[in-house]
Amino acid sequence: MTVLNIVLSVVDIILAIAIIILFLVQEGNDRGIGVVAGGSSDSYYNKAKGRTLEEQLKTWTVICCVLFAIVSVVLYLSIAKAW
Repeated sequence: MTVLNIVLSVVDIILAIAIIILFLVQEGNDRGIGVVAGGSSDSYYNKAKGRTLEEQLKTWTVICCVLFAIVSVVLYLSIAKAW
């Protein structure tokens, strides 16, 4: 294995662990049947949704997932092509 493969493997493992932790820390979506029945309201929470911890966790989860996918593909190509 080259140094590039080792570094990409370590980054891949760290991102996988980060995704698992971020996923487990997030709260569940417990709106239930209220969404179907039209139970929506314009509260302060809905207006400031992007600044809440829950939304930040979701954003970081998506970022980590995209990075994990990119690093995994690059790692596969580096092993398959023997860079």
